[in-house]
Amino acid sequence: MATAISSLITPPALYLRCRSTASASVSVSARLSFRAVAAPQARGRGLALRVAASSAVLEAPAEVAARKLYVGNIPRTVTNDELRDMFAAHGTVERAEVMYDKYTNRSRRFGFVTMSTAEEANAAIEALNGTEVGGRKIKVNVTESFLPNIDLSAPEPEPVFVDSQYKVYVGNLAKSVTTEVLKNFFSEKGQILSATVSHIPGTSKSKGFGFVTFSSEEEVEAAVATFNNAELEGQPIRVNRA
Repeated sequence: MATAISSLITPPALYLRCRSTASASVSVSARLSFRAVAAPQARGRGLALRVAASSAVLEAPAEVAARKLYVGNIPRTVTNDELRDMFAAHGTVERAEVMYDKYTNRSRRFGFVTMSTAEEANAAIEALNGTEVGGRKIKVNVTESFLPNIDLSAPEPEPVFVDSQYKVYVGNLAKSVTTEVLKNFFSEKGQILSATVSHIPGTSKSKGFGFVTFSSEEEVEAAVATFNNAELEGQPIRVNRA
């Protein structure tokens, strides 16, 4: 009987193991419970930090414009690095970029320089505006002073341009040349498919170049031979294969 009763009593070693396992389970549960609660908070803090960091680098457009400079009438040979070097003596240059024509890859004779502060931008204007670079007097202004000089009026709807593999680039166009003027000019000497003058996006201001398309290679050759260096609106135009 004693043997039977003793067999029903949990041995001390087994009791300790059970209690240890139970404690471990409670401990694990507690840790899991803590992580389940703490994780959203940690994610929230991380998100808040990221939002704060992103907000810290944002600037009002007026503040950026006050230190971003328009640099005009520069020689075509000036590179981004040379433009940066011109302004480096007057402060920290964050960015310097010469604007290039995407079709001809030629400099458009102007660029933009962003200084680190408005004070440095003003110092650069005082020192460099009107100075000579490569025999040309450059113009240096903050972009907010430059922008009002651009025609921001909405352009009239342009006729649909019919593209073709037989196409010529027409450069050095006077600002008064419209798509209709360009089309009529080329149509006087032969048949064309279409014509277009490129504009600054969102404005009616011409970029000074355009394209004319034809139906054959012979018409392209004739157009280049006839119209290259011809005068349109008081300016000699450049006509090349596009």
